[in-house]
Amino acid sequence: MQNLPQEFLSRMENILGDEYSAFLASYEQGKIQGLRINTLKCESKAVLDEFDLKAVDWCDSGYYFNGDDRPGKSVLHEGGAFYIQEPSAMAVVESMDIQMGDKVLDLCSAPGGKSSQIACKLQDDGLLVSNEIIPSRAKILSQNIERMGVRNCVVLSESPDNLAKRLKGVFDRILVDAPCSGEGMFRKNPLAIDEWSPANVENCKQRQINILQSAVQMLKSGGVIVYSTCTFSKQENEEVINEFLQNNEGFEIIDSKFKFCNGFNLDGSKFNDQLVKTNRIFPHKYQGEGHFFAVLKNNQEINASKYALQPSKADPKAVKEFKAWQKDNLNIELDANLSFGQILYAMPSGTPKLDGLKVERAGLQLGEYKKNRFEPSHALAMALKSGEVKRVLSLTKQDAEKYLSGQTLDADGVKGWALATYKDVSLGWCKCDGALAKNHYPKGLRKI
Repeated sequence: MQNLPQEFLSRMENILGDEYSAFLASYEQGKIQGLRINTLKCESKAVLDEFDLKAVDWCDSGYYFNGDDRPGKSVLHEGGAFYIQEPSAMAVVESMDIQMGDKVLDLCSAPGGKSSQIACKLQDDGLLVSNEIIPSRAKILSQNIERMGVRNCVVLSESPDNLAKRLKGVFDRILVDAPCSGEGMFRKNPLAIDEWSPANVENCKQRQINILQSAVQMLKSGGVIVYSTCTFSKQENEEVINEFLQNNEGFEIIDSKFKFCNGFNLDGSKFNDQLVKTNRIFPHKYQGEGHFFAVLKNNQEINASKYALQPSKADPKAVKEFKAWQKDNLNIELDANLSFGQILYAMPSGTPKLDGLKVERAGLQLGEYKKNRFEPSHALAMALKSGEVKRVLSLTKQDAEKYLSGQTLDADGVKGWALATYKDVSLGWCKCDGALAKNHYPKGLRKI
């Protein structure tokens, strides 16, 4: 058994009572591994036939994979066909009841697993704002959003309180996957044990309460906040929600789509009765690591002031070149409506004004205007399906591996810009002359 802190063990015994021994026994088992199919790029698990997959009960696109498999090293992973995600974490977005067309905020979103799951629910319809306060983590988040082919996501790197000042009453759904002490990940990540302390638990609690209060200001009337952690701590879970309900009388906890454990050893005189509707995932009861979440509905009327939309301000010359390129190479029309320097973006409809905010990604990067010509971006390739382009270079697994290492391939008579695909999953661009396909897979991503 891992060297678990004694105070942590005492707290868990207090929470679990008779189930404590079963909880301890779960640490003798191997960690649970899962992946979630990216339905923006991959419609069926049949594409992943090289892996031994078993369904996750609470997520239609979620699967456990065998410990001997290494899906993260596969061509399909590089193509964004799936996201490696801990199975318990998949339950959180499933509980949000996201509808196509919603405006959704993922407030603490790096590295991007839950954001990409939200994007699958939206199916490029509506707006996703994914925020990460730490710039280095925001870059990783943006890279994952790009790999998964998400078109309608704005990635920011801001503090929650600064966002709350700018985006009042904007969102239908907000996810607060709060920074926490990580107790639920001890089995998966033993390094988290070394960082644990009672003082850190209390510090996390105060930060979580502040983040939730920022989230409230950005939610519409009738909207939903889902609060989640990957910890077992009552301080960071039930106590945070209890204090939230005391400070926000217009909110109620509602049942989630799937019902997990709840109401563990709660003093009725101290805690709100609604807390029995919160959800805990324990590793001795479910096939997953530790998670907590609560679905909070806003029943209060909000006089939300109209927020300013980000104006379209794209370089006319760049737009002209893009439209000409699009006509020659795509079967769809994308709206080039924003420029940053020479870079063109298709900004999602309904994007709030971004001036003064730290923007990592302003929607789908279309490409760059260079000397009176347009060159498409890798992000655009990753967001396209084979039916949306004029030319496709369909690759075998061997050729796909060569492509990812930057090698030149046979063009098989194809001329012009072509989308390189494997099992109909887009990998990137090639520029073909009929004989050879020049590789445009980004050098920084190549598998040397």
